Amino acid sequence: MEEHNSAIKNLYFKAFRAVDDRAACMKFIEGHTHVLEIYGITQITSAKIDWVINPDVYVIQVMAEENGKALAGGRIHVANGINPLPIETAVGLMDERIYDLVASNKENGIGEFCGLWNSWEIAGMGIGSIHLGRTFIALAHHLKLGKLLGLCAPATYRNSLRVGFRVLRELGVNGKFYYPAEDLTATGLIIEDLENLPHAVDEERDIIKKLTDNSLNKLTIKTNKGEEVTLHFDLFNT
Repeated sequence: MEEHNSAIKNLYFKAFRAVDDRAACMKFIEGHTHVLEIYGITQITSAKIDWVINPDVYVIQVMAEENGKALAGGRIHVANGINPLPIETAVGLMDERIYDLVASNKENGIGEFCGLWNSWEIAGMGIGSIHLGRTFIALAHHLKLGKLLGLCAPATYRNSLRVGFRVLRELGVNGKFYYPAEDLTATGLIIEDLENLPHAVDEERDIIKKLTDNSLNKLTIKTNKGEEVTLHFDLFNT
């Protein structure tokens, strides 16, 4: 792992509409599937691949070189009244109120941030835990969504709150669901004001605002080994 990390000096965050780039979608699926297999997770709704033909799905992919191998990524699914959001399929049988929440907000724009994954090659850089969260909130704002949902694992819970999500305590057991298996939990999340992000910590709100207005297209970070990596953002050509 150390050898891989030390070789990476740049990471490129590129957003695209799923139906516009089938080859990039296949790279995403390959990387995501590999990570899920490592952890023995197979029954997860955001890992289904029918999203590649959904015109209301947007992807952010992270690569070490432009158009290279996918090392991390995630998606936004915009509710369209035809394709259920992954969170609806995941928890609808446990709490049918999720259907009403999505349907009542569809006209004003509601979507879901899902399918988040991070490969071992870039472990320790915070890509999956914080940097992708920031970029997806900026993308959701660009897509003119009113609200953004999420269903997060314990590992990403803390940073999800940092970037502005609140726990969707109205659903599940105080926001929690036994998913994707009976011995695992996931927490329902929502951002209801993508413009002002009232629940985000100040530092995160400032960075997201810069990403949103496109004044931040490059950011140099230090890994947990003290090495510098430059992140490049190309989010709004969707």
